[in-house]
Amino acid sequence: MRFDSFHAAVAACLLAAAVSCGSRDLPSAITPDDAWKAYDAFNSTYLDPVKHIYKNTDRDSAAVDRWNGAAAIWCQPMYVDMAMNASELAARAGDARRAARYRDLAARLLRGNIDHYAGFDFDDGNTNTGWFIYDDIQWWTITLARAAKFFGDDSYRALAARSFARVWYGSPRIGDTGSYADPSKGLGGGMFWQWQPLENPEANQSGDGKMSCINFPTVIAAMLLHDLTPETQEADDDPDRWSNRHGDFVRPHFETKARYLEIAREIYDWSVENLTDPASGMVHDHRHGDRPGGHPLLYNQGTFIGASVLLYEATSDRRYLNHAVKGADYSVERLATADGYLPWAHSEEEPYAQGSLEQGIYPAIWAQYMKRLVEACGEEKYLPFIEKNMADGWKHRNAETSVCDGEAGRQTAADNVIGSYAASSTPALMLLFTPAEAKKRD
Repeated sequence: MRFDSFHAAVAACLLAAAVSCGSRDLPSAITPDDAWKAYDAFNSTYLDPVKHIYKNTDRDSAAVDRWNGAAAIWCQPMYVDMAMNASELAARAGDARRAARYRDLAARLLRGNIDHYAGFDFDDGNTNTGWFIYDDIQWWTITLARAAKFFGDDSYRALAARSFARVWYGSPRIGDTGSYADPSKGLGGGMFWQWQPLENPEANQSGDGKMSCINFPTVIAAMLLHDLTPETQEADDDPDRWSNRHGDFVRPHFETKARYLEIAREIYDWSVENLTDPASGMVHDHRHGDRPGGHPLLYNQGTFIGASVLLYEATSDRRYLNHAVKGADYSVERLATADGYLPWAHSEEEPYAQGSLEQGIYPAIWAQYMKRLVEACGEEKYLPFIEKNMADGWKHRNAETSVCDGEAGRQTAADNVIGSYAASSTPALMLLFTPAEAKKRD
């Protein structure tokens, strides 16, 4: 997206106004009641009430499977995050009944997804209700780790540890060699995005694709597991072992606390060096061989911010915080539209193609990590920008359904096909950033 002098001036004004506010208690155009209305409208439109997974678009009657109405496997965990966020907002607002209702919804969503997606058997490689790209699994690792903390349920931590291990080490049934590009094996470091072919895969080579969407989420997953893992947990003494045409493999079911931190630091350092421009805070989409490339995308900015914040919280090393701020600045100064809105990175030529629809989830992912930067690290200067996006997104909702199409600065057209992905953008922001005791502006 082009960055011209007008765009720069708008961004500078937004940040200047933000700095002058200086408090999380700034007046808000959005109240908790607005957030409930937006979230309940989202669920009314997209949640399959029988299966408890989400539908692809507002034109789908049921979430049957990947080919028939179900939202993408990698986006379903963001919708579970929204339910947990809704419960936490309700609890902060003193609404115990609503907090319990959304907590129950989060539990039903987890159960529904486990039932639908091969019982969360991460070695099931079928391409309909199974697992076929590394980042699809890792997004679920993140949400399962969050669920473990949210519910106080160690079974979710065990699932998260198993999904993380499957990504890192590979699968005995599928036969891939794992996402980790082990430098000691000449693979160059970082994380591979996929295995190919999907059946009987070849070993990954050093020049294969290493995308930001697997590398920074791996850091986040490792740090969330680090947070959950007791200091006393020892290394797994009964790991999975197998051999195939690619060699001999060992896959522990879990790591030690120290090992999760070590993994996070290694992948983070590789990713910053190979996938970002540290001076500007821009994140490349991918790297093939020696060349980074692809357009900077909002969800990659978000996971870069999240990985940086989590490492900063764990280590107090300010370089991580500096990176997080650079990544956030790039998001609002360079990726946002000239009039100050989060971009929906869909294809203008094919707005309803599946890949284009799925990009509508990017603001919800970004919001999850900006929340941590703002509140845990005190970087409140972004709040007016966020407030503008959620307030205008809600103002421009569809009058009949109260669904927002993800383009906050434009009225949601009644006849658009709206994916659950873009529709999540405004309610996701509202659930995370609505003050529990918001006051309307005068």
